[in-house]
Amino acid sequence: MGASEPIRIKQAKTYEQQLDILKNRGIEVTDSQEAIASLKRINYYRLTAYGLTLKDGQQDQYRPDTTFNQLVALYEFDKKLRQLLIGVIESIEIAFRTHIAYHHAHTYGPLGYKEAKHFNSPVYHEKFLTNLDRFFKDNKTELFVAHHQSKYQGVFPIWVAVEVLSFSTLSMLFKNLKNKDKSVISKEYYNVPFVYMQSWLHTLTTIRNTCAHHGRLYGKKLTIRPKLFDDMQEKIQNDEVFAAILIACKLLNAKERAVFIDSLALLIEEYRDYVDTRHIGFPSDWENWL
Repeated sequence: MGASEPIRIKQAKTYEQQLDILKNRGIEVTDSQEAIASLKRINYYRLTAYGLTLKDGQQDQYRPDTTFNQLVALYEFDKKLRQLLIGVIESIEIAFRTHIAYHHAHTYGPLGYKEAKHFNSPVYHEKFLTNLDRFFKDNKTELFVAHHQSKYQGVFPIWVAVEVLSFSTLSMLFKNLKNKDKSVISKEYYNVPFVYMQSWLHTLTTIRNTCAHHGRLYGKKLTIRPKLFDDMQEKIQNDEVFAAILIACKLLNAKERAVFIDSLALLIEEYRDYVDTRHIGFPSDWENWL
């Protein structure tokens, strides 16, 4: 077998060359200097990802009348949407830390979380304890961790333990609770069967990670699809970003939900000349669903 052909990597382009590529592909540029200034602060590769929804099929050419300002507007809209969602998910995450800690402590005692018999899978429980130990070591300078280390010899009740968990680990912890415990938490706080709750938390952890790492939401398909109620499935696709927004709303209290919906409506109105909300799965009557 002969030697394989060497991989050909594209050569780096100057900002001016990047802009020329966009112009040759049909992007209208009214102010080249302003466009270059944008390319200096937004990676070309990141920015052009927002143009995927502005092309026909797999062609490199953009649709007629596509402007550079439109690309930047989509980027800015997506950034603000991520900032809005990460704040909402933070509220959900903190609430679930509280729900799990309160229920587990009152059902099995402050240290009951250390016993595998209180969980569905001993294997996942062992992984949880390993992760927890690592989280404590990584957060040893936190005041509340240092306090328990010095005063209680490093014995952490569950209401302390949950505060160092990542949202992903918290989601896995909820999934590994006994079904009766998941049911109590889901029904008491949200009036939702636990099979939906564990699915929703899993989806929201992936959205949270996307937002935290500045990933793109506009035009994105969800890799972890939430389980939806039958009436939702009639009009909502569970691989669209709107599905994640919908389930997030279901996990907010009334005040938080109202603020979120108002903020979302204002954001969409601000960018209405540039954004097609169908690319994030919004139905025409989206506010009624939330």
